[in-house]
Amino acid sequence: MKSSKLVDPEDTISKLTTFRDKVAELEKKGYNENLWMSDEEQKKTNPLKHTFTDGCYIREIFTPAGQIIVTKIHKKDHPFFLMRGELSILTEDGVVNLRAPYQGITKVGTKRVIYTHTDCIFTTVHATDKLTVDEVEEDVIAKDFSDPLITAKEFELLTNKI
Repeated sequence: MKSSKLVDPEDTISKLTTFRDKVAELEKKGYNENLWMSDEEQKKTNPLKHTFTDGCYIREIFTPAGQIIVTKIHKKDHPFFLMRGELSILTEDGVVNLRAPYQGITKVGTKRVIYTHTDCIFTTVHATDKLTVDEVEEDVIAKDFSDPLITAKEFELLTNKI
């Protein structure tokens, strides 16, 4: 018989909150110290390819080696694919190293800190009926962690439904 380890939902939320606070500090420090690229620089350095097809939005980003990127907050679960390269992702559970080809699922509430060891191509796929990039971003990206779609997952943790 397998034994299962009980997870304290309050510990999980505390861990998430601490991680989110640290990432916000890093992001703010980067802006204050001009460590991050301007939007225009980022568009040139990290070109995006947008594809819409029958209820899906596919977003591809090229990221050169040696970059640190802090991602947006995701409001919906969706698949992602590392098509080329090697990168490390800082998560609330520590650092995860990925090498292409790789596929995974981004969970609601995810905000990543990514370091690219080599040139990378990263692709995400979003189920949506939206038809423009701005509409999709409004649909799938939270402005902050107080977004109702993010806090709903935390409420589930507290009520021990997941």
